Amino acid sequence: MKKILVYLEAQNGAIKRASSEALSAAAKIADGGDIVGVMPYGDEEAAKSAAEYGLKKVYLANPIETISTMAAASAVAQIAKKEDADVVLFDANPYGAEIAPRTAVKLNASYVADIVDLSLDGGELIALKPVYAGKALIKVKTKKDVKIFSLRPNVFAAEKTDAPADITVEKFDVELGEADLKARLVEVVKNEEKLDVLEADIIVSGGRGLKAPENFKILEELADVLGAAVGASRAAVDAGWRPQSDQVGQTGKTVSPTLYIACGISGAIQHLAGMSSSKYIVAINKDKDAPIFGVCDYGIVGDLFDVVPKLTEKLKAVVGK
Repeated sequence: MKKILVYLEAQNGAIKRASSEALSAAAKIADGGDIVGVMPYGDEEAAKSAAEYGLKKVYLANPIETISTMAAASAVAQIAKKEDADVVLFDANPYGAEIAPRTAVKLNASYVADIVDLSLDGGELIALKPVYAGKALIKVKTKKDVKIFSLRPNVFAAEKTDAPADITVEKFDVELGEADLKARLVEVVKNEEKLDVLEADIIVSGGRGLKAPENFKILEELADVLGAAVGASRAAVDAGWRPQSDQVGQTGKTVSPTLYIACGISGAIQHLAGMSSSKYIVAINKDKDAPIFGVCDYGIVGDLFDVVPKLTEKLKAVVGK
């Protein structure tokens, strides 16, 4: 690689976990090439935190007055041209997944989404990605001079360096046109204390088997013990029991936690498409023929209203809560 540009997102004064994973993925394929970061939105403190992952240079945009994915794409494209980058990496979260293809258009680059592995084969960059709702994996290589990839969160290990690099933060002015500000973010409503299922290492998810929205309290108690996020199937979200931001599945979020606990979820193919890449899957369902048991590593045939509270109590004793 000549140069790899990594898109960085800031959160609470540091780069987000998914961005650190992207930096580690870049180091894996750098093959002697340089790695540079670009942060359209964030501050110098957040940018410098990337030094823990070996990054030596970050471009920090002078404040863009309005948060816009189109403006962010322009910022990334301009830095990619300035640095003559031949690979650009993004997080495959909702924000990164919107900016990446816009950047590809501006750079006349190839774009491959939702990557779960990157490797070099004879000097050629090979991407691995799921297809057919996660039932198969394909290897992809492109012939374009500039290649853009979005990386599935929680798949690439974020590896800190033994000795943080001396990092340079260079501010730059983004040249924006009227088209860059046609769509803009006007409000962000979120719970800072709530763990996003996209970045959670453990997810406790519920479906139609919970029967009512108030019963998700059972899962929240288990999640609290485990330090987990609470997810939901589409059926639970469509019923108004959980917000859409919690939805896991083909029409929700695709997650890859270390542990996924499915409670009262039958295992429709649309849901499996969003969580089948979890390292370990535990299923709790009273229907022994539920499809979820065909993909889980550990299955409990039983009523979740009996099983989950007992599991929570046992884990409390183990972790000392």
